[in-house]
Amino acid sequence: MKSRHSSGSEKVQSHQMGKRVKDCLLGGRLIFSLDCGSELWFLFLNMNRRDFLRTSASASILAGSTQSLLALADDNVYRKKIGLQIYTLRDQLKADLKGTLKAVAEAGYTQVEPYGFPGGLEMIKVAKDLGLEVNSIHFDWEAAVNPSDEEFSDFKKIVEKAKKTGISHLVVPYLHDKDRKTLDGYKKVAGNLNKAAVISKEAGIQLAYHNHSFEFQPMEQSTGYDIFAQEFCDEMKFEVDVFWVKAANLDPVSLIKGLSGRISQLHLKDIKEGLKLPMYGGLPKEAFKELGNGIIPMEPIIEAAEAAGVVHCHVEQDQSPDPIASIKESVAYLKGL
Repeated sequence: MKSRHSSGSEKVQSHQMGKRVKDCLLGGRLIFSLDCGSELWFLFLNMNRRDFLRTSASASILAGSTQSLLALADDNVYRKKIGLQIYTLRDQLKADLKGTLKAVAEAGYTQVEPYGFPGGLEMIKVAKDLGLEVNSIHFDWEAAVNPSDEEFSDFKKIVEKAKKTGISHLVVPYLHDKDRKTLDGYKKVAGNLNKAAVISKEAGIQLAYHNHSFEFQPMEQSTGYDIFAQEFCDEMKFEVDVFWVKAANLDPVSLIKGLSGRISQLHLKDIKEGLKLPMYGGLPKEAFKELGNGIIPMEPIIEAAEAAGVVHCHVEQDQSPDPIASIKESVAYLKGL
């Protein structure tokens, strides 16, 4: 189990106040700006670009990407096996489990990513009965983030149940506020997730962390996501949610490229035009849009995902006045790329 650490940093205080300067590369050295209160600091990272992208991915997010001129290939793996994080349909699933999952399959999705594991076994069974694959699931993350004992006994039970259920990916969906108040808190989380990832890997299951936008909020001279990028071992991966990356006013394509080989899955979701970004907390319901109805170009994201070795992509839309209509519109958009 090997973690990644950056090295050779020095701080230089700037006399510019009240202004955020964009990240830039100068002479092979990356200058990363952070607005810390009333002072603007520059973090000079004395490393080559390749090393930097592996160790401090969120700081590598530069200008937005341009739309690809070429459409996705007809046999694109993500279009052929597109998934849906069915938290999108949480209310509908409670009202009509089978009917809702049938609508998912009929819309053109081939796999679903459930939530609440080790609960929700009926949801998994019904999905499989309808021909939907279930490869990944969001689970009770406290068993990995804050284990009850040094042996990770509770997490091992989850892994064992996941293996029996045919799950190949377990995802940490969130962090409670108490675990992310400081950079040291993020380091503690990373250490525990590394241990859990080794346990799950031995069972043939990949563990990953799903981001929101709070991980990208500047803290001291870094971010929580930087800590994860530096500290996660080879066994521990990321599930990148492109909506929340954009909510932090960062470029998803650059993040994916910077974490190449370290991302197991993506969440594809779009964000409303006109929001004042970054937003590190909750967003209004109307911020969540169907794919193609917001400001995030999906085609370059999917192309970057393939190059980065991403295994699965799942559509998600946290809020919608008509979730069934929204998932249909999003999958139609992907098929039309």
